[in-house]
Amino acid sequence: MRRSITRRILLALTAAIVVTAMTSVAFAADKVVLRLSSVNSATDARAVALDTVFGPAIADFATFEPHWNGTLFKQGTELEAIARGNLDMSITSAQELAEFIPEFSIFSAGYLHRDAAHQVSVFNNDLMKPFKAQVEEKLGVKLLTVIYLGRRQLNLRTDKHIETPEDLAGVKLRMPGSAAWQFLGKALGANPTPMAFTEVYTALQTGAIDGQDNPLPTDKDAKFYEVTKQIVLTSHLVDLNYLAISKKKFDSLTPDQQAKLYKAADDASEWGRQRQLKLEDELAQFFKDKGLKVYTPNVDAFRTRVQKMYLESEYSKTWPKGLVEKINAL
Repeated sequence: MRRSITRRILLALTAAIVVTAMTSVAFAADKVVLRLSSVNSATDARAVALDTVFGPAIADFATFEPHWNGTLFKQGTELEAIARGNLDMSITSAQELAEFIPEFSIFSAGYLHRDAAHQVSVFNNDLMKPFKAQVEEKLGVKLLTVIYLGRRQLNLRTDKHIETPEDLAGVKLRMPGSAAWQFLGKALGANPTPMAFTEVYTALQTGAIDGQDNPLPTDKDAKFYEVTKQIVLTSHLVDLNYLAISKKKFDSLTPDQQAKLYKAADDASEWGRQRQLKLEDELAQFFKDKGLKVYTPNVDAFRTRVQKMYLESEYSKTWPKGLVEKINAL
């Protein structure tokens, strides 16, 4: 009798385990896989925010699969990979988008955004709707949220004091390869040199370049302070990225899942934004403790030159009339 009862219990338990396992497999199979490629490291603020907040927030319907350090696609090729259907998500910039949609260059212009809060206001305002629509139509990509990277500063391996743009004459300043980035380097007074982010540390170490520009948290994360001597606080760009997803993949989700995706993106962005702002407040002293000179130059001189060059350039001709004034008013 006992053997019979025990056997029935074991069979019931086995059946329950099998059903549970089959259900789990089926549930896993139903999940959407979202592969993201980015050149930043796994300890970069963007990566930490997405891994900590975004991935877990969508785990009930999607598996977030990030690939950092450019191990999946090289910098600048991610949007094309999404268009081909080889990638689901990326972290893109206004400079990259301007390669396909010239009007986007306005968001890459030096001294346009005032601060992190201003970035969010601009992204969520109706003035961004035509820009977002063009990205969807021309690239098959949706922009989910804006990511605050920080104020970009000059980071040089030389010890020459920089006070005005004229002091940067002849300085080989690494900038990302797009035309918009290269123009900003020229506007600052330097000799911009295109180079992938993953090559910058070695290039600074060997003297192939004289400097690079990035927000302070990126400088710390990439350990550029090990191969440079000074940081010049020009704050020439309140830098941003956009979290992008394939429109085709987005459209395959249910309305509820789409809403969760948007919220997860915004929550991750806000989490990273607050973390980044706190880091910026602390890092000037960190770099001084590492032996670097950290100082503020004549920012008005930089702002005057940069804004003048943009307004006189071909870039401004593509900007919708009155948009700069609308952005300033937000």
